[in-house]
Amino acid sequence: MGRTILFAGLLMTATAAATLAAAQQQGAVQPLQRAQPTSALKGHNGNAPVDVSSDRIEVQDRADRAIFSGNVVAKQDDLTLTTDRLTIAYTNNGNVQIDRLNAAGGVTVRSPSETGRGDFGVYDLNRKIITLIGNVVLQREGSEVRGNRLTIDLDSGRAVVDGGPPGVGQNGGRVQGHFTVPQRATQNRG
Repeated sequence: MGRTILFAGLLMTATAAATLAAAQQQGAVQPLQRAQPTSALKGHNGNAPVDVSSDRIEVQDRADRAIFSGNVVAKQDDLTLTTDRLTIAYTNNGNVQIDRLNAAGGVTVRSPSETGRGDFGVYDLNRKIITLIGNVVLQREGSEVRGNRLTIDLDSGRAVVDGGPPGVGQNGGRVQGHFTVPQRATQNRG
C-alpha cells in the first residue's frame, strides 16, 4: 500500500508540473521569480519637507549652504538622521531647494524598521541615494551587517554594504553579518 501512495503522489506531482510548464509556455502563468531583498526605505518620499533642529546654525548664503552643529536631528517623512554636524547644500533661484545633506560624526539614519550607522553620511536628494561611510552597521529585524560603506538607493530599495580596502576599518576590509533565522516548529519523528 505504501508504494501505491508513493506512486500516486509522484504521478500527481508530475501531472501538476507538466500542466504548469504548458501554461507557462502559453503565457497563462508567469514563472516564479525570487524577490530581491529591499530596504524598508524603498519608495521613500524624497520630496517631503526636511525639518532640522540643532544647537547652532551658520548660514553661508554666498556658498549656498547651511551648517548645523550640536545634537543635529533632520527628519523627512518617516526618515530620521542624527549627527554631530550637518551641512546642507542648496540652490537658491528665488526658491530654496535642498540638494544634499552631508553629515559628520556619529551619523545614524533610522526608518521604522531599519537603522544604519556610520562615521559620515551623504544624502543626495536629487539622485535619491543615501551613503554611510566608516564603521558602518545596518540593523534590521534582529539581523546586522557591518562594513565600511553602505549605499541605499531609495527608488529601488537596494542596499549594498562594502567592506572597503583590506586592512581598513574594524572588519579588515570585509563585510560581516549576523542574521536571525525564523523559528520553525520541530516535527516529532517516531
